[in-house]
Amino acid sequence: MQIYVLALNEVFDTGLTTLLDTFGTANDLAESTGSPSTRFDVTVVGVRSRVHTSHGLEVPIRLATRLARPDVALVPAIGAKIPDTLRVALERSDVQDAQALLRRWSGSGTLVGAACTGTFVLAGTSLLNGQNATTSWWLAPFFRERYPHVVLDDSQMLVSSSRFVTAGAALAHLDLALWLVRRKSPSLAALTARYLVVEPRPCQAAFAIPHHHMHSDPLVERFERWARRQLAEGFSLSEAARAIGTSERTLARRLQSVLGKSPLRYVQDLRVERAVHLLQTSSASIDQIATQVGYADGVTLSTLIRRKIGRGLRELRARN
Repeated sequence: MQIYVLALNEVFDTGLTTLLDTFGTANDLAESTGSPSTRFDVTVVGVRSRVHTSHGLEVPIRLATRLARPDVALVPAIGAKIPDTLRVALERSDVQDAQALLRRWSGSGTLVGAACTGTFVLAGTSLLNGQNATTSWWLAPFFRERYPHVVLDDSQMLVSSSRFVTAGAALAHLDLALWLVRRKSPSLAALTARYLVVEPRPCQAAFAIPHHHMHSDPLVERFERWARRQLAEGFSLSEAARAIGTSERTLARRLQSVLGKSPLRYVQDLRVERAVHLLQTSSASIDQIATQVGYADGVTLSTLIRRKIGRGLRELRARN
């Protein structure tokens, strides 16, 4: 399998090296276990003759325009981590040239993938329009604003289809690489993950902090402040809209547009965030915590926590 890792200037150091080290480990393990045919031919390519990482290290690359079409093209993150700097980076000429190249490769049958802020580069090609995708959880509002035709599910660590694969924040580069290894050999992927000491991470919801989603919508901010004060109370959409001075319809529409969630689902996320914090920092029982975050009993709360972040109470308490 021929894989091109398309490195743009100021590529995120960890993202690039994680991809390379994961495929390198898989290749070494395939060789040592007598399966040399299960090999990944990985080449770091670029659209400029010189590429540096976000920490200033020079990346040895081959010019992509001089090479044949790959089986797979992967776009690691670029170093910009907040909307303002990312917006500027996405306007660079090398990014636009890379997007044109990705469109051409995809049109000829290349599987195209990206992780973290690299998903913005891929989405900017319009190839993801109408497709399911994920991205860095804290940049989801900015992604939805910029690419409204992409079906975004930022709770997922990895979202794939027959033509595209996207991965979430930062170390999701590892999940992206393991997904490709798994497509060729599930047993090799499992062995590689064990050598890298990586557990399955189906979602990034467990890592997301609701109030760290980067947006600048004043209505959403007012709703969040009101909701946090009301966590122990039952949720009422009409009461919420009245309290922040808007209509129920406008509130629901704005939350969906900015965060991709209904008001009730966002309140549930805030309750889970608070409950997990209490589980890890106090000795209160699950029933006592449930009362503090607006649920009648601990069973309901524990079920919600398990569904949203994929972890049980015992696991969460063990981290205390």
